[in-house]
Amino acid sequence: MVSYARISADLKRDAHGVKDQHKVNRETAARLGWTVVHEFTDNDRSAAKVGVVRDDFEEMLKALRLGRLLDGTRVDGVVILAEDRLARRPGDYERFVEAFTHQDNRVFADQRGPKDLYSEDVEGMGLFGAVISKMEVRKMQRRMRRSHRARAEAGKPVGGPRPFGWQDDRLTLDPRESALLAQAAKDFLRGRSLHSIVTEWQATGVKTARGNDWSSRSLKVALTSPRICGWREISGELVRSPDGAPVVGQWEPIISPEQWLAIREKFEMRKGHFVGRDMKIGRAHPADYRDPAYLLSGILRCGRVKADGTPCNTPLRVNVKSDAGHHTYVCRSSAEGGCSGVSRRGDLVDEFVSEAVLAKLEEASFTAASDVGEWQKEAEYREVQEQLDALTRNWKAKKVTNNKFFELLPELEQELERLRAEKNKHEANKVKRAARASTGAADVRRRWYLPEAEGGFPISVKRAYIRTALYTVIVYPAGKGNKRFDPDLLDPVWRTE
Repeated sequence: MVSYARISADLKRDAHGVKDQHKVNRETAARLGWTVVHEFTDNDRSAAKVGVVRDDFEEMLKALRLGRLLDGTRVDGVVILAEDRLARRPGDYERFVEAFTHQDNRVFADQRGPKDLYSEDVEGMGLFGAVISKMEVRKMQRRMRRSHRARAEAGKPVGGPRPFGWQDDRLTLDPRESALLAQAAKDFLRGRSLHSIVTEWQATGVKTARGNDWSSRSLKVALTSPRICGWREISGELVRSPDGAPVVGQWEPIISPEQWLAIREKFEMRKGHFVGRDMKIGRAHPADYRDPAYLLSGILRCGRVKADGTPCNTPLRVNVKSDAGHHTYVCRSSAEGGCSGVSRRGDLVDEFVSEAVLAKLEEASFTAASDVGEWQKEAEYREVQEQLDALTRNWKAKKVTNNKFFELLPELEQELERLRAEKNKHEANKVKRAARASTGAADVRRRWYLPEAEGGFPISVKRAYIRTALYTVIVYPAGKGNKRFDPDLLDPVWRTE
């Protein structure tokens, strides 16, 4: 006889619930004159959710099919607290009965007493119970979803652990934590990497609300959650009022909605673009949250022309020799897709590109927020919104048939969503440019060459300025034996927008 116990949520993490179930199971077995030889336990495991594997449940089925445990002990039956502990999905109950009845003369009991699982009537009642249980679970899930949405539409905070930045009431800001998140958002918009921010937090002992160390992933979650600007999200979509505006929560925001939209947009398009071997600008780089060790890693490209007349265009990697005193940018080997035909002293290249970018900054060609201007499609956006509102009002007033309403609705919704995304992108661009413009060109130059410990820029911020100014820098061969640094052999591919 084996005992099986399961609980869906062990909130206290002490396995108290399953221990109590096994205790009752042993008492049931003793009352019936049976002996429990093994206990199978699935603690903190749902029996209702698809995809959740209950390891001990599966092990119990194996033991029932074999008729013994791994140590050779015979399995003559199963005792449980109640059938909903055993299975909440009809398929699981059927698998259990099939394994149980694989051999004859086994016994089965719950807290109320023994049951004959070899009887079709008993099996049918158990299966019917599993179906009812599944229906109840779905009903509870629907109620929970409706409850979550109702709370969201009312602007009420969610339950669960205290979010970082707020006090235990989830409404009032924690002065220290909220200031850290606000500064992190500001730094990220200026170009600082998540990894750099997290490294600083770890060094100064900043912990999450649960007392854990921060990671780039957890910081990204905190910054991209709409809670930080006072909004609410369900299943990846903002909760909106009937007029289409995001619902404002009852908690105090840490940053403005414009800043949050800019952060979300930056995560979508935070890197530069690939440059093809034909020198055409291609798709955007994938997200990369770590600071490279060198200023121009992944930015420089080989300009050597191959035998077939095409440029190599392979990204240069860094080579460091302990006795050289500086790093070197070199083209990769042919085995890595390169040509090994370009090598250039890294510190001199870094200085040349830095000065070129700083000169661009001083011209204010890409930092002035005013350059963005106002969004030109605001009137079109309002017109589509009004058309959608008018269509909905007429449908509710039965002036438009269901067929016509649902025929026109998708097109208007898609157009409104397209314009809203375009507007958000435009506003995000304004916020990002304003964040960069808040640091003057003279101050950027001063901080560019300072050590980070003395207020200098982290490498991620410098790379953000570089990527804002240019796509890549083509490095042409200097010729054999030529060790003189020639800036004319560096060809920046500037951004023109």
